[in-house]
Amino acid sequence: MKFRNVALSVLGILFCALAGFAQTSSMEGDVKAEDGSKLKGAVIKIDRLDIKGHYEVKTDKKGHYYYGGLPLGKYKITLVVDGKEVDFVNGIQTHPGDPAVNNFDMQASANKRKALTQAAASGQGLSKEQERGMSAEEKAAFDKANKDREKLMAKNKALNDAFNGGKEALNNKQYDVAVTQFTKATELAPDQSVVWANLGDAEIQLAKSKSGPEHDEALNKGMEAYQKTLALKPDDAGVHNNFALALAQSKKFDEAQVELGKAAQLDPPNAGKYYYNLGALLVNNGQTDPAGEAFKKAIEADPNYADAQYQYGIFLIGKAKLADDGKYNAPPGTREAFEKYLQLKPDGPFAESAKGMLATLTGAVDTSYQNPAAKKNTKKK
Repeated sequence: MKFRNVALSVLGILFCALAGFAQTSSMEGDVKAEDGSKLKGAVIKIDRLDIKGHYEVKTDKKGHYYYGGLPLGKYKITLVVDGKEVDFVNGIQTHPGDPAVNNFDMQASANKRKALTQAAASGQGLSKEQERGMSAEEKAAFDKANKDREKLMAKNKALNDAFNGGKEALNNKQYDVAVTQFTKATELAPDQSVVWANLGDAEIQLAKSKSGPEHDEALNKGMEAYQKTLALKPDDAGVHNNFALALAQSKKFDEAQVELGKAAQLDPPNAGKYYYNLGALLVNNGQTDPAGEAFKKAIEADPNYADAQYQYGIFLIGKAKLADDGKYNAPPGTREAFEKYLQLKPDGPFAESAKGMLATLTGAVDTSYQNPAAKKNTKKK
């Protein structure tokens, strides 16, 4: 009996040992880098979730990892690359027998992070399943993207309100209000060329309504705004044109010509308009000869620009001389300019004037002088 009891005790110990051995499990998997290659030397952290337990293993040269002798249970597996946690899987249940398999694909993980960032940027929320599957780093990145989006939306609203308020004020000729609104917009978006361009327009219009130092200050600020616009967008022909007109108002005619030349080069189809605008401004400033050159360039760029033809004709006829026979001797091209205008705009606002100029060129002016009193005395006889 004693031997039997001893045998039974040994069998009991053996049974317990076998039972304990059966309660171990293992885990394995492959790790791929973002370029799809097998990642060697990556650290796999294995943390038991139900009770305390931490294990680590590195991938081999084939990017494979294996860890045996794990107690049965649920685990969190974390991939660590260069000391940084880049991915994890929660709730992996191990079983006796075959290893629990979990592979890591860093390219797929990167795509997941990108998708989450885009979701945050677009204001999409996370499902509970998505949130559970996020690492602390991913959750922090998602929250930051959400906060950045909210800040951007608030900033964009303020920017839109300021810009639209400036446009409305500009349309209503409330130039001081427009300047205030566009200035606020430039502070919110200093890298937006369209904001600076509109501020320049508003300042120039404000200058036209002022005089003295206030006029000069607004004009200078307008030109500064145009310069900042062109620094951001140097290929904007319209801004070069507006800047040129502002320069001409400041009597900087040579610089204005340069800017108009740039506008014409950038936008050849509208070159005639740019030169015509300059010519009109020069006329209003008493710069007759430079104005004539501008009108000439306008019709060289666009021969069918009717108003430019007329203005060039007016410039040329101003150079006409009265000959001994009583006829005007006008510079070459004078008649052609008026005729071209009438061809293009026979019923235009300058049509009658153009006809009168042509009649003057073909007719003779009576230059003889008669004494009215002498003519009256002759009749009495």
